[in-house]
Amino acid sequence: MIEFRDIDISDREHINSCLRKSDFMGCEYTFANNMAWKRLADSEISFYKDFYIVRSFDRTDNIPYFNFPSGDGDYRELFSELKKYTDSLGVPLCITGITEKSLDMLKEMFPDCFTYEYDRDSSDYIYRSSDLINLSGKKYHGKRNHLSHFQSFDYEFSLIQEKDFDDCISFCTDDYNNRYQEDNHSSVAEQYAINTYFSYFGELRLIGGMIRIDRKVAAVTIGERLNSDTFCVHIEKADRNFDGIYTAINNLFAKSAAADYEYINREEDLGIDGLRKAKLSYHPTFLLDKYIAYFK
Repeated sequence: MIEFRDIDISDREHINSCLRKSDFMGCEYTFANNMAWKRLADSEISFYKDFYIVRSFDRTDNIPYFNFPSGDGDYRELFSELKKYTDSLGVPLCITGITEKSLDMLKEMFPDCFTYEYDRDSSDYIYRSSDLINLSGKKYHGKRNHLSHFQSFDYEFSLIQEKDFDDCISFCTDDYNNRYQEDNHSSVAEQYAINTYFSYFGELRLIGGMIRIDRKVAAVTIGERLNSDTFCVHIEKADRNFDGIYTAINNLFAKSAAADYEYINREEDLGIDGLRKAKLSYHPTFLLDKYIAYFK
């Protein structure tokens, strides 16, 4: 029987070897994300032969679900084992994070064995790096205006160094305290993720960018290599009192960290209207559509 446990920094190389074999483009397929966001849905991990599995829980009914496993081997055998596991719990087998390619594979391997639904809220926004770096053409006219307005501030952009960690953490903590009057689970989980990123910044091989205005931190962003051609932005926070600062941190970080990648994954919008509008305003090259499968 497959057994699950907490993820640990010592799992990095094993997990990364599985992730490299699959080379998936979804934002959930990085070790740093899995470790940092484990509190959001009480995630735990397991390995089955050369597969890496993440199990999480729906907070409304406490039913487990599994990210589409990464790695290499016999998927029929793997899903058979996962089905045995969920059968032992008396719950259906639910797989999330399924892209079009993986969905086609499931349909071929398991005809008439599952139902599926489109998960728009979890679909990732994928942009060409050159678009976010150059902001060329009519469709980015508004973004160039935002950058122009931001130039009026006496700002400094730099990649984050260890000496900046405390200032960045304080900025993110102040941002949380100013926005939330009471504990919000997803926001508390985000604070845990941010602290994890900075606690293991080097070990996780993260890259960060920051803007200081009048020597004070006004924007922070963190990302990393996701797969062979994609950079992923995990965190982006900025002080909205400075007009154009979100456009600036987005553009400056893309230039500094993602110029060698074809694509930038800016993750999902979680069904939040404002976040969806903001991500669409950058004109994604495509949405990485995701699906949820329920095995009968």
